Amino acid sequence: MNPGYLYLGIAIAAEVVATSALKASEGFTRLGPSLIVAAGYGVAFYFLSLVLKSVPVGIAYAVWSGVGIVLIALIGWLVLKQPLDAAALAGIALIVAGVAVIQLFSQSAAH
Repeated sequence: MNPGYLYLGIAIAAEVVATSALKASEGFTRLGPSLIVAAGYGVAFYFLSLVLKSVPVGIAYAVWSGVGIVLIALIGWLVLKQPLDAAALAGIALIVAGVAVIQLFSQSAAH
């Protein structure tokens, strides 16, 4: 397995943590959540830079952003009690399908 995908998982997790803390930072007026945001994005971009040594940028970014969007939407729904209507769920399903197509069928993802 390409170690870039392990780094990609770390980058995604860090970005999701950072984005989740943005709301709690209240416009960067609360120190603790603001530090989580800064550290999370720092870790995310560092690991994304490592990913790009072995995974094409278009593939890495598509997976990073797609998985991040889905996870943030789920956190918003489950934790923040933000509703997801049928259109939002359909959009999320299309994002998941797109990431799956890239990973399963694209020759670019194998490089």
